[in-house]
Amino acid sequence: MQKADSSSSPSPVATAAPRNGLDRFFKISERGSSVAREIRGGLVTFFSMCYIVVLNPLIIGTVPDSTGRFLGGGEEPNLAAVAAGTALIAGLLSIFMGTWAKFPLALATGLGLNAYVAYSVVPLPGMTWGGAMGLVLLEGVVILGLVLTGFRKAVFSAVPPFLKTAIAVGIGLFIAFLGLFNAKFVTTASGTPVQLGNDGSLTGWPTLVFVVGLLLMFVLWVRKVPGSILLAIVVATVLAIVLERVLHLGGFSPADESGAGGNPGGWAMNVPALTEFPIKAPDFATLFTVDPIGGVTAAGGIGAIVIVFSLLLADFFDTMGTMVAVASGADLVDEDGEIEGSQKILVVDSIAAIAGGVGGVSSNTSFVESTSGVAEGARTGLASVVVGIAFLATTFLSPLVALVPYEAATPALVMVGFLMMTQVTDIDFTDVEVAIPAFLTIILMPFAYSITVGMGAGFLMYVLIRVVRGKARQVHWLMYVIAALFIAYFLRGAIEGLLL
Repeated sequence: MQKADSSSSPSPVATAAPRNGLDRFFKISERGSSVAREIRGGLVTFFSMCYIVVLNPLIIGTVPDSTGRFLGGGEEPNLAAVAAGTALIAGLLSIFMGTWAKFPLALATGLGLNAYVAYSVVPLPGMTWGGAMGLVLLEGVVILGLVLTGFRKAVFSAVPPFLKTAIAVGIGLFIAFLGLFNAKFVTTASGTPVQLGNDGSLTGWPTLVFVVGLLLMFVLWVRKVPGSILLAIVVATVLAIVLERVLHLGGFSPADESGAGGNPGGWAMNVPALTEFPIKAPDFATLFTVDPIGGVTAAGGIGAIVIVFSLLLADFFDTMGTMVAVASGADLVDEDGEIEGSQKILVVDSIAAIAGGVGGVSSNTSFVESTSGVAEGARTGLASVVVGIAFLATTFLSPLVALVPYEAATPALVMVGFLMMTQVTDIDFTDVEVAIPAFLTIILMPFAYSITVGMGAGFLMYVLIRVVRGKARQVHWLMYVIAALFIAYFLRGAIEGLLL
């Protein structure tokens, strides 16, 4: 895979001999970075993805199982426990990634995976939250086995370099859209799929915070100011705190069908105001409530296989795409498209799925928001360690995490989307065998709101075009296996209906 233009990331410092043990262990100088850059990059990654501590409890913490009990074992939602467990597992796994794989990739509960567990698995008759997390654990065991046998890495090596580039570009568009949507700069509409702001116009103070943060981020980056992304997040957060203190905007809530009521001018997620003491003891009630036998019993043998397979497919390919995006942005991809330490990265990611089940917070996976830290200069595992430490601190400081509103943090996602988009020039759009699969990969990630869907469409089209042009033998046999798996993935609803 060809590397992105050097202008898409901070200019590396000159490679030098290791200065100390920390430098030597993480290969900081060897990769042209510095401790300061790694810390900044880790903090940017953390602030770009710490929303998961707030969002995951809202998804898996508010759904009762078949016994009427919520995650954590109570008869009422225990969002604090889910948040603490989410932060704990994310912290431990990110530190593991940093110290063992030495890669600037952070992990946390996977969005999409958690929604599938909450809304498709838990409602099954006889299913408990412990049983559902048991199936998550089994998925992690299976995917770890695929990694240890070398199958997962072999699949990665079989993917053509241009598809890896297209995946990175598509993810860039995906996270840029994610940033715009989460900040409500782009919203759903009644007459069209999306619209600008509320009713087609930009109104409200939170929107101003987003715009100021985004513009400041671009200006600082153009001026090559070190820490531009983190500085913009801090400035936008301070502005948000002042506005909330003066205007008492509160949280966002939609208006009713008549357009009345609600609070459309409120903050999208976190309200930037301290409502309680910033330090409190964490509640880890979700830990070790896993029950794989109960999960298999409730779902049935075939049903359990379908559930595990569905989780595995999404986790398998999302991680591949995220790893490519981060490695490409950090210049850690060699001329053959191989990523340094990819086997260890995949092992950690697989263990993260197991840890998510044991921790009772759903499958953990690599976060594409790690690219925001890479854009800030992160090149080594030290950045992941910084993210992990921040998550562990969050178990005690959850009120402070809630102080950073989406509108202040999401400009980083838009900025990173731009940086990743620059790699599109490495794709030869004059070759139809390259152009069509790459095009579908890129556009379907944001348009279908799924990294996996974009990858699947690109892989299937690549195989199809090669076959119809009489080049079937030039396609790596594993690409046929991947294509078959994606066909099963796209038809999984029909398959589940037949089997369940």
